[in-house]
Amino acid sequence: MAETKGKFDFAIDRGGTFTDVFARLPDGQERVLKLLSRDPQNYKDAPTEGIRRVLEKETGRAFPRDQPVDTSLIGWIRMGTTVATNALLEREGERTALLVTLGFKDLLHIGTQARPKLFDLEVAVPEVLYEEVIEVDERVVLRQDGCQLARKDPKRIVTGSTGDSLEVWRELDLERVEKDLRGVLSRGITSLAVLLLHSYTWSDHEKAVGALARRLGFTQVSLSSEVMPMVRAVPRGYTVCADAYLTPKIHQYLKGFTSGFKGGLKDVDVLFMQSDGGLTPMEQFCGSRAVLSGPAGGVVGYAITSYRTSTDVSRYAGQYEHVFEATTAGVTLQAPQLDINTVAAGGGSRLFFRSGMFVVGPESAGAHPGPACYRKGGPLTVTDANLALGRLLPSFFPKIFGPGENEPLSLEETMKHFHHLTREINLFLSSNQSQARIFTEILSRMSVEEVAMGFIRVANEAMCRPIRALTQAKGHDTSQHVLACFGGAGGQHACAIARALGMKTVFIHKYSGVLSAYGLALADVVEEVQEPCSLQYEQHSFSELDRRVEQLIKRCHDTLCARGFTRSITTEVFLHLRYKGTDCALMVTAAGYPSNAQTCLAGDFRSAFTKRYLKEFGFTIPDRAIMVDDIRVRGCGKSGIKSVYNTKMGHGQAKPVTMTKCYFEEGYLDTGVYLWEELPCGHSIQGPAIIIDKNSTILVEPCCEARLTEGGDVSMTVGSDPHCALGTELNTVQLSIFSHRFMSIAEQMGRVLQRTSISTNIKERLDFSCAVFGPDGGLVSNAPHIPVHLGAMQETVQYQIRSLGNKLKEGDVILSNHPCAGGSHLPDLTVITPVFRKGVSSPVFFVASRGHHADIGGITPGSMPPHSTSLQQEGAVFTSFKLVTGGIFQEEAVTEALMAPAQYPDSSGTRNLHDNLSDLRAQVAANQRGSQLVGELIDSYGLAVVQAYMGYIQSNAELAVRDMLRDFARRRQQQTGSLAVESEDFMDDGTTIRLRVQINEEEGSAVFDFTGTGTEVWGNCNAPRAITLSALIYCLRCMVGQDIPLNQGCLAPIKVIIPPGSILQPSQNAAVVGGNVLTSQRVVDVIFRAFEVCAASQGCMNNISFGSESIGYYETVAGGAGAGPGWNGRSGVHSHMTNTRITDPEILEKRYPVILEQFSLRPSSGGAGKYSGGDGVMRKLLFRNTVVLSVLTERRSTRPYGLLGGEDGAAGLNLLHRADGRVLNLGAKTSVSLQPGDMFCLYTPGGGGYGREEDANGRPQMKRRRLNESFPERGSVFEYRMAQEGV
Repeated sequence: MAETKGKFDFAIDRGGTFTDVFARLPDGQERVLKLLSRDPQNYKDAPTEGIRRVLEKETGRAFPRDQPVDTSLIGWIRMGTTVATNALLEREGERTALLVTLGFKDLLHIGTQARPKLFDLEVAVPEVLYEEVIEVDERVVLRQDGCQLARKDPKRIVTGSTGDSLEVWRELDLERVEKDLRGVLSRGITSLAVLLLHSYTWSDHEKAVGALARRLGFTQVSLSSEVMPMVRAVPRGYTVCADAYLTPKIHQYLKGFTSGFKGGLKDVDVLFMQSDGGLTPMEQFCGSRAVLSGPAGGVVGYAITSYRTSTDVSRYAGQYEHVFEATTAGVTLQAPQLDINTVAAGGGSRLFFRSGMFVVGPESAGAHPGPACYRKGGPLTVTDANLALGRLLPSFFPKIFGPGENEPLSLEETMKHFHHLTREINLFLSSNQSQARIFTEILSRMSVEEVAMGFIRVANEAMCRPIRALTQAKGHDTSQHVLACFGGAGGQHACAIARALGMKTVFIHKYSGVLSAYGLALADVVEEVQEPCSLQYEQHSFSELDRRVEQLIKRCHDTLCARGFTRSITTEVFLHLRYKGTDCALMVTAAGYPSNAQTCLAGDFRSAFTKRYLKEFGFTIPDRAIMVDDIRVRGCGKSGIKSVYNTKMGHGQAKPVTMTKCYFEEGYLDTGVYLWEELPCGHSIQGPAIIIDKNSTILVEPCCEARLTEGGDVSMTVGSDPHCALGTELNTVQLSIFSHRFMSIAEQMGRVLQRTSISTNIKERLDFSCAVFGPDGGLVSNAPHIPVHLGAMQETVQYQIRSLGNKLKEGDVILSNHPCAGGSHLPDLTVITPVFRKGVSSPVFFVASRGHHADIGGITPGSMPPHSTSLQQEGAVFTSFKLVTGGIFQEEAVTEALMAPAQYPDSSGTRNLHDNLSDLRAQVAANQRGSQLVGELIDSYGLAVVQAYMGYIQSNAELAVRDMLRDFARRRQQQTGSLAVESEDFMDDGTTIRLRVQINEEEGSAVFDFTGTGTEVWGNCNAPRAITLSALIYCLRCMVGQDIPLNQGCLAPIKVIIPPGSILQPSQNAAVVGGNVLTSQRVVDVIFRAFEVCAASQGCMNNISFGSESIGYYETVAGGAGAGPGWNGRSGVHSHMTNTRITDPEILEKRYPVILEQFSLRPSSGGAGKYSGGDGVMRKLLFRNTVVLSVLTERRSTRPYGLLGGEDGAAGLNLLHRADGRVLNLGAKTSVSLQPGDMFCLYTPGGGGYGREEDANGRPQMKRRRLNESFPERGSVFEYRMAQEGV
């Protein structure tokens, strides 16, 4: 199919800035071309123009621009395009309506309920893609064995595609639906997305709605059961909305594209690249599969580590790595996608100097205005830094810049900006010389080149972090990879990044500048089919599994045959497998695991699954059943071209076309400039050198060597850095690099902990933190940022230093959770490992990990009792317990301690000892990894240097907080003449939390005095001191308003006074479980009220749990966020000290004896004001069996305050609707036994309003935030961080 003799074949990648064209001529020769994607003065459509130019040049015939292109000479066209991505980013898709099951109209607004940026008080979340919602009064529920719910109305029982039985509780009322759909059509909306609960397995209702909508005249109807039949309503809903929103835009683009050719390309084979790296016919190219159409071609073209206009990272080791759920531009799509991690804006990343720190990105200059050197008034970027250092040569670039797009790159413009920034940096450094407290050494002034070089090094380190995360997260060693680069900017950074990652080889393909286009020419036509499944992977299911696999293979085969393939079709079967009772599903292929008598016909999936599980997670669960969630078949029609390339063999040394001066660590060096196309293969070029071709620039650094391979590609050998010794005096560039390195250590510890833990809480909910501490126990770096852990672990480590002192020996590991020893609440177990160094008697660093264990004993399952009155009722207590002594894990002793709570009345020891022990071992392993990485850092730089930079990083955070306090003091002084602020708020039981802050403007310091706060309470809302410090660090970081290292430096300018015996510093045995999840929120409210930052958010986490002998479930529920100066509060979101994701409705109903009747926003619960507070939510749970429900909530009698005249948000309400019709108010905290048919109705608080409502008329129109103002990250590394911060 790929052979079209005597014709021109085209592969085209239409990117955001440039369109790349790869053409194969009738004689087999190849041509490449790059042109601007948008140039309306000269042409309408870039791909069409690229084809026209190649045909005109190669045939010598005229192909006029104003006439459709003659297609008689064209064999095939393959395209990758960012049309869908751009429509998503710019929110410029088709007007769409969503039709959804009654009770769930706001389901996609609430989503997972977690906010995307932890410290962003505005909670800027991309808007939903639909304009209107129609709720349909229909409902199907899964049948459950042992369900005790008596329903009087008759119901239809149906069987879903997974084999599950379902009950139809409410049939579809098509007459009512028709009336609603006609109303939507009358308002000009012609695109419809349909999402009905459980339609992934039983789709009859969706299909009936779809048929009706098409009959009424909707031009695009997307059904969730067809777009992606996978369980989990929220991501399926996002995916179907994206499909309805983007597909019409794609069809519109295709119509425009085909109109540029004679006969509308009827006789030309036109294929488009999908997000999964496979090609599909033009007429089947749809929105939900198109979002990665552009970069996917590059991964196919070269699949290890990749760079584009943005910096994309992926990994390749013989087969493509796919993910099946990923977020792009704020929309989570459930569709097979190559795991491409967008981690930085590449050459467009902007450069900043903040509080003594060099910062690169994530903000991007974009294509317009672009970098400063583009002559369009843009800011300084990484591209400018490369230009300033002589690494980009304007004379070799096309003259396409400036307003008229006819000028060369401007070195003058770049240098003007850099001189200004260098002056600013030197001014900062000289003004800080006097502050000997912070930076001890006298600093020399920096030159422009040193500043530009500094930014390049920080950009490189920022790119290394996700590459480490991507490889090491899955148990691979980064140094065992080859670094492959493509895109215009990759080659300038390749040597430095490879060296930093320990890689020895860099490979740059001959078409690296247009590799996405070239990849399209190499790709196969792919047909994927998938369906959900609920089978157990075991002998008696194999016949059913084989039958369904056979059906899917036949569907793939038939489709590809219809597209003209016959012999060259291959199919690969995947099963989506997980251990029963866990959420960690892996999409597994049995390649390399042939079938036998004990397996299904498609292969030995059990062996493939357990081998991969062991590789990724470090253990298996041999006695646990394996479940099949989905069956997927990927069919490929082999159609890629074979590339032919003849290189010249070289004689003698390659000659540079010119010499230039290029800046490196050593200063300016003479650098040879070579043209790629003139290089003979086999000869080597010693660095420093620059290799240039039409589409990219490669920098060969000193101590590196480049040579041309027989295929015409460049292979570089990376030499070791002649390491210039670093002294202990401060170097601001190294400060930024060390900041990344320390964070990377904490992140890698977290990856080990997640991989080797076993419990749902740590492995899947990611409820843990890992951190590095100095020899004094002061926090250096912490990842991820779980608000309630911020700074709290520091108290724990410092307590151990005080109490154990020199009793700590190498090979010891300490376990602690007691509130008086810096604990937050008992289920959070902290494991601390001292790091020793040869020849030093005391620890040189500490590493620690804190993880939330699902149960550690006490009076209720889950160890979070709503009515505890003493610490002993909440579970096992550890103060300074030696978990490991001399390298030996003390299993017997820790088991005894975990079972100890059973000695107290009505209490039990831990109910899940196996998971406790496994997770504690995982925490020890994570610390071991951290200790090893700290050791490697010290080996590289020396102990004195590493400890010096640890101090500088803490000073950097201190500086940012002092700047913020001085700035606030100046404003406050002007407004009121006073430097003191105060506020108070109340708990539901009337306990006061009072704060007075006295600020010293000159020092940039403050005293936070909680004198006047109420006494310790009879109950569990007491908050240990560590909780208040965590809340304080969280507030300071929000008020600073930019990324700063979160470490002990944040609290250096702060003195905290908390009266002993108060609710914020209770006695040793006080119950504290509610303090961690409730009082922490009130402390934040009080601090923000004092500083008048924003109105109160819901001020509660709404802790709901239910359970019986056989099951247990826990969730926290969103509410309204407070409004602030310039923004409305977000509705239905978690705020401040929590950011937990909520269980998807379909998973909830599948696994637990409950039916979710409603989950939507609570109208008008946000406080009114110039800017109004966000609304809370309504959540109604109908129980199918007898359970015990526990509720631990706040803000049920006190309301979240409004600020500066804004009204208060509504208080929350917990109602119980008994099956007999009685309605009971449960109050804020209770435990109650429920019967089948009882319904719990949760109404969460709204956020407070900001400013007087009568001023609202004069307020400026809210600006719709464009998504591309800062760079939209994506990929598995980003998803992992979002999940971690969603705890």
